Amino acid sequence: MRSGWQTRTLAEVCQIKPPKAEARRRLSETDLVSFVPMEDLGIDQKTFVSKQTKPLSEVNGSYTYFAEGDVLLAKITPCFENGKLGIAANLINGIGFGSSEYIVFRPGKLVNKEWLYYFLSREAFRVEGVARMSGAVGHKRVAKEFIESYRIPVPPLPEQMRIVGILDESFDGITTAKANAEKNLQNARALFESHLQSVFAERGEGWVERRKPLADLCEFIVDCEHKTAPIQNEGIPSIRTPNIGKGKLLLDGVYRVSKATYTEWTRRAVPSAGDLILAREAPAGNVAVIIPENLPLCLGQRTVLIRPKSEVFDSEFFANLLLQPEIQRKLLAHSRGATVQHVNMKDIRALDVGSIPPLTTQRFIVEKVNSVSVENDRLISIYEQKLAVLDELKMSLLHQAFSGQL
Repeated sequence: MRSGWQTRTLAEVCQIKPPKAEARRRLSETDLVSFVPMEDLGIDQKTFVSKQTKPLSEVNGSYTYFAEGDVLLAKITPCFENGKLGIAANLINGIGFGSSEYIVFRPGKLVNKEWLYYFLSREAFRVEGVARMSGAVGHKRVAKEFIESYRIPVPPLPEQMRIVGILDESFDGITTAKANAEKNLQNARALFESHLQSVFAERGEGWVERRKPLADLCEFIVDCEHKTAPIQNEGIPSIRTPNIGKGKLLLDGVYRVSKATYTEWTRRAVPSAGDLILAREAPAGNVAVIIPENLPLCLGQRTVLIRPKSEVFDSEFFANLLLQPEIQRKLLAHSRGATVQHVNMKDIRALDVGSIPPLTTQRFIVEKVNSVSVENDRLISIYEQKLAVLDELKMSLLHQAFSGQL
């Protein structure tokens, strides 16, 4: 830390949770104020814009009060971990109310509000805060004592503003670069889906209109266990919906279970090479993957094991068939769920996949799709790496800023 810098606790340099009486002194009960629910507090967004207004009488009871220039921080999981944070700006009558899960900081004379915002946006702060959370699972909150006693570097105000200017300029450039990389990533993924659709649109000789439910074209379609497996560091991979990618398994960070759990959970059917796994829920809609050889797998909640009839389907072709947009639309047409969509087993078994080519044509189509997939995966990897580098650059700049290296 540079000479001339001090460190103070957040409670020493900020008023934390300003009193609601301020609003009642300034406004009448019928006056409008800004209203900011949790979903309107941004991530990586320095100032937030209020989208709603309410009369003071409706909000001055259970909601959290703040004013123009205050800094808001979400204190509850997962919003705290996600970095929901922002500076109040352009509030109606200069006053706002919002979620009871906000911590409100009003910077004093020693700290600039933007300096405080950037300090609270650091990943290191969130990691330390998570370690000090308390409460029931799903409702954990960062501890009040942790917030109040957390120490912040306090250089002279002109120095704070100089460093804030550097961060503003640097982060604007990073934001632009990330937007371009994310757009290129989306385009790469869309390109593969477009190619997949065009391959299946070119139906030539030999394609047979089956008009049979999927259940008649498969050896079995099995709904997997609905329980939660005990997790361990070593053992047999346990496949959940996040492990199901578009045509492949995503095994990085996969959960693992014991041999006993594997034996119990595979009593209906043992997954084997050539079988498909279907995700009944998100993250990526309903997608299928092919199980590789010599890999025992335990299939978890909301996954479906499908074994196609070998005289009807090449397994890789079948996976691509289920992934192509027309079939995905059919599969999701009857999905249910208020927050998370899921597909019922009867709709999976009743799915009509349309016409199917001979096995020789299926294998030719697989070769075409695979050749495009390899190049597509290369492009996706490049853009994902670029996004990771930009995130690391941002963290590095924040570290340099608050250790006196900028």
